[in-house]
Amino acid sequence: MKKAAPIFVFLAGILWGTMGIFVRQYNAQGMDSMEIVAVRAVVTAILMGSFMLIYNPKLLRIRWKDIWCFLGTGLLSILFFNFCYFKAISMTSMSVAAVLLYTAPAIVMVLSRILFQEKLTGVKIGALIATFIGCVFVTGMVGSDECLSIQGILVGLGAGLGYALYSIFSRYALERGYHSFTISFYTFLIAAIGVLPFVKLPVMVQVCFDNWYMVGFTIVFGLVSTVLPYILYTIGLEKVENGKASIIASIEPVVATILGILVFHEALKFHVILGICLVLGAIIVCNLWKKGIE
Repeated sequence: MKKAAPIFVFLAGILWGTMGIFVRQYNAQGMDSMEIVAVRAVVTAILMGSFMLIYNPKLLRIRWKDIWCFLGTGLLSILFFNFCYFKAISMTSMSVAAVLLYTAPAIVMVLSRILFQEKLTGVKIGALIATFIGCVFVTGMVGSDECLSIQGILVGLGAGLGYALYSIFSRYALERGYHSFTISFYTFLIAAIGVLPFVKLPVMVQVCFDNWYMVGFTIVFGLVSTVLPYILYTIGLEKVENGKASIIASIEPVVATILGILVFHEALKFHVILGICLVLGAIIVCNLWKKGIE
């Protein structure tokens, strides 16, 4: 299980990287970003809850004294991260917002050092730097003439903080004995409850139930972009340090970029190739470097 854990995290990052395909379809149907977040949360909660009722209803039990763990993953992470991320896009651009989002591994490492006493080694720091630079190249921020505001940067960093907090609160939930299924279910149940008051529910229902294709598309969206990757990532956290897991999951923008090239025929530029190599190199080093050389 310990050897497979990084693979689970890596697969989670790959699945997260497919989200752009679904988002573009929903955008074409007239849904905005927060409505897509709401669909994602609601569908995930329904799918996970139904599965757990059949698989093992006992997994639905939580202790009220631990509810803060799930409020953390659901509200402070999922909901806060998405709100800040989409706000940052409107205040800066998609590339800048994506780069600021991927300050998350650094935040995870610092918080994990303080809260869980995880070692901050030279290999981790080097991999972190390579990952961040790689994300800068991959997202296309290099060479842009964008004017950045302090407010936009702060909101983008807020997205990175929210993104990082999933690893932190999930670690607390795991240490309290909760199954990865339980963590994923309550995370998105609470996120769904938190986001629904801020979206146009009729628009969501109309788009998702417009025809059988959209019903199936919405179910697949929930499974591929959320249910499977969050379960895989949370399982991986049982055996992988938070800092390393956040670096491995940074394969997400690489996959998103590759899919953009293959599916949407976006241009492949040299700096994108360089960024992909840096991220992949950081992931490999982070997993294969011998502890004695750290």
